[in-house]
Amino acid sequence: MGKLFKNPLLFVSIGIVFTFTLVVFSATETSYAMIETASFWVRNHFGYFYLYLGLGCVLFLIGIGLSPLGKIRLGKKDSKPEHSLWAWTAMLYSAGMGAGILLRAVQEPVFMQQHPPYLSGLSRESLALEFTFYQWGFTAWAFYGLFALVIGYGLFVKKRKVLASAAVQNAVENKIALHSIDIMTIITTVFGLIAAIGLGTAQINGGLNHLFGPNFGLGTMLLLATLVSGLSFYSAWQGLNKGIKIISKINIVVTLAILLFVFLYGDVPTILQAFVKTTGYYIMDFIPMSLAWGSYNPGISFLTDWTFYYWAFWLAWAPFTGIFIARISKGRTLRQLIGGVLIIPSLGTFFWFSVFGTSAFQLIETWGAYNQEFGNVFSSIFVFFEHLPGANLLNFTTLFLLIGFLVTSVDSAVFVLSMFTDKGKRNPLKKHRLLWSIFVLMATMALLLLGNAKQNINVLDAVQLLLVITSLPFAFYMIVMSTLFLKDVLKK
Repeated sequence: MGKLFKNPLLFVSIGIVFTFTLVVFSATETSYAMIETASFWVRNHFGYFYLYLGLGCVLFLIGIGLSPLGKIRLGKKDSKPEHSLWAWTAMLYSAGMGAGILLRAVQEPVFMQQHPPYLSGLSRESLALEFTFYQWGFTAWAFYGLFALVIGYGLFVKKRKVLASAAVQNAVENKIALHSIDIMTIITTVFGLIAAIGLGTAQINGGLNHLFGPNFGLGTMLLLATLVSGLSFYSAWQGLNKGIKIISKINIVVTLAILLFVFLYGDVPTILQAFVKTTGYYIMDFIPMSLAWGSYNPGISFLTDWTFYYWAFWLAWAPFTGIFIARISKGRTLRQLIGGVLIIPSLGTFFWFSVFGTSAFQLIETWGAYNQEFGNVFSSIFVFFEHLPGANLLNFTTLFLLIGFLVTSVDSAVFVLSMFTDKGKRNPLKKHRLLWSIFVLMATMALLLLGNAKQNINVLDAVQLLLVITSLPFAFYMIVMSTLFLKDVLKK
């Protein structure tokens, strides 16, 4: 315990997480009211700032990738990538998206079809897929990629520690300021992480209720969070190659198997046409959509409920996902890193939503009317599978996959948090992994309680409110970090 007090970064970070957990446990409804008020203020004053920041990150990365700076290699000039393209993609995708694509696979495209964000010359189905692509595409991966770019450059080229503050250490000499940056990043990471666990356990709970009846509630979600945290701790304890990489590969193989089955069972020509055409629409409309410009503006209410929340979510995940991507990208050039992070996972996600979205649209068409069958975000994919052969196998496989994706998100985040608090070491001590596994679980339980404070409050509501707040300071830091990075590489 004495060493804990000698490590201010670890002591203060865990102290903040513990205090938050204690307050929520003891004053749940009051905590929700305060978070709701603060979130409302942030969205009203900084919502559009999130939009512009997202577009800026995409353009910044494209500029770096196409410029001569893209040739800079993360490591020695003749070094080869530490991980194969397959393993690298599996790990970054499992850490960066994971359970989210299962959560929204059917619900989001159908919602956009039934409630078009704005008037468009496209069909309702094409617009629904295009807006879904927008919220899961280049911008999300640009937030991750920008952080990976800066940290990876500092780690493998400048030989700096794995700390968020390392990106500005040449410009900021005050140790308190540097520690504050790392603490801010840790807290943002923790809240983004517990949000993911909260949503994931809620979806598993929704699947269990759909399959076995409405008998699974808060207690089940708390048990699921404990299970996920325990498995994640074991994986993080085993390390990058023995734990995280293996589970990530299993996740992607199972995901591809489900995707291939739904694709081949569906209307293949229509799905392929939707994927190609909508990807083209998305690329052409990307800038005006990113600016909510003119006829592409869905209005402040829609943006608040959807896009502002998504951008806050991706920002909250950017620290640990970006650092994790940087950690596994040794030997790749900046151009390979940017191209791989922006293009490969985005196209995979677009195809995923094309398959599930198009199949759901056609199913609704055969019904003749839609009565909110896919309206519940936590059970929609299980309802969808009921209309396919082998529904039981698909549902149980999805439950297994949800747990797998949550484990890879948590284990990679615990690994990154441990690198932070163990003085920026690439392979942190196992006691740090144990500590963070415990405190992340405690904070997750607090969030689940927060989401059940009232009958009309669910986990998704609590998550949306919390992430909009915690991601704001980090949004400003990304601007500073990017500016100093550009100044540094242009000196070469």
